[in-house]
Amino acid sequence: MTARRVSPNLLLNQAVARRQAQGESLVHLGFGEARLPVFAPLAARLAAGSAHNAYGPVDGGSEVREAVAGYFTRRRLPTTSDQVVVAPGSKPLLMAVQLVVPGDVMIPRPAWNTYAPQAALAGKRAFGVPIPDDCGGVPDPARLRQEIRAARVLGHDPRILVLTLPDNPTGTLAGPERIRELCAIAEEEDLLIVSDEIYRDIVHDPATPFLSPAEVAPHRTVVSTGLSKTLALGGWRIGAMRFPEGDRGRQIHDGVVSAASEVWSTLAAPMQEVAAYVYNEPPEITARLAASARLHGAVARRVHGIMTGVGAECRPPTGAFYVYPDFEPLRGTLARKGITDSLSLFEHLFDEYGIVVLAGHQLGDDERALRFKAATSLLYGATRAEQQAALDAADPVRLPHISAVLTRIEESFVKLTS
Repeated sequence: MTARRVSPNLLLNQAVARRQAQGESLVHLGFGEARLPVFAPLAARLAAGSAHNAYGPVDGGSEVREAVAGYFTRRRLPTTSDQVVVAPGSKPLLMAVQLVVPGDVMIPRPAWNTYAPQAALAGKRAFGVPIPDDCGGVPDPARLRQEIRAARVLGHDPRILVLTLPDNPTGTLAGPERIRELCAIAEEEDLLIVSDEIYRDIVHDPATPFLSPAEVAPHRTVVSTGLSKTLALGGWRIGAMRFPEGDRGRQIHDGVVSAASEVWSTLAAPMQEVAAYVYNEPPEITARLAASARLHGAVARRVHGIMTGVGAECRPPTGAFYVYPDFEPLRGTLARKGITDSLSLFEHLFDEYGIVVLAGHQLGDDERALRFKAATSLLYGATRAEQQAALDAADPVRLPHISAVLTRIEESFVKLTS
């Protein structure tokens, strides 16, 4: 039996929690959790739904599926409830698609560290394609064509293209032109597009154009979403997926429902109560999403400024809550400290400064590169009161508890690069 490993970001988060429990002072930038208090109306909905303990339909009750369909329709993706499946998080839905749809997978490089292992669990190959200079979350279109054809020459069968909009790990959003280019390639090469849009409602500037591939190639695009990131409900595990119209979409939908019936049965009824409320988007939810996006953007931009201020190259963050700096311009300085690759950079930051990041090689990046993911969403405070103050603040980076940790990060990176 092939050895399996736990996802590196989850392992890292557990290790950090153990060391913090022992009293160690760490700045945790290695885990993409939105550390914010539960919004009170969500807790009320969960309590109201707690009396519902029946299984219900595998794909979800009609009320929650209609709410999700409305959510997508308001985002220029006309959707009916029979195109929707809800589940305990978007991760099992993405896994189910890999189990149902044949063929190998093209993913961005770097990418969220779950895509490639899911492909492997489904008995497939995942081919990482370098991202463009201007953004992450999508393969560079010119390289994508080359890699697809090279894979086929070697006897592989790429049929799925995964995109992340906005992106984890770079915190950027691919623009409409990139999306159209990639959809054209998907048409030419007959690829199913899986568009992971779990961060869609965390675009920092509301004026930023967002084009889903499902708008350009609706007949070949599956879209996933969830509430873990936008409303800080990671532990509640609420995800949803939209399938294309037509025979192909129906076949994928039915296959995912079949897989669900044998793996997770259905999304827990109390969570369906929460999801139906959220996806109907009452004004208080819209306001909460806007406040969260403002906070995520403000802190991510400040951390980006720290990284570029010490000489790293880094794409400006425009969505989600990540930055992905590249310390290649400082290779000579870092080499004198024994830092020559992704792992040694991670270890030096952890051991010398108590700064925890996720090393780039854990995301499919070149292990020789000096890159890592920094998740800025754990910097909002250690208590619910501090986190709520961050959410409410007009300028959260000036709050004393956030300013202090940002100063520690800046001082650490100045020492690292001096």
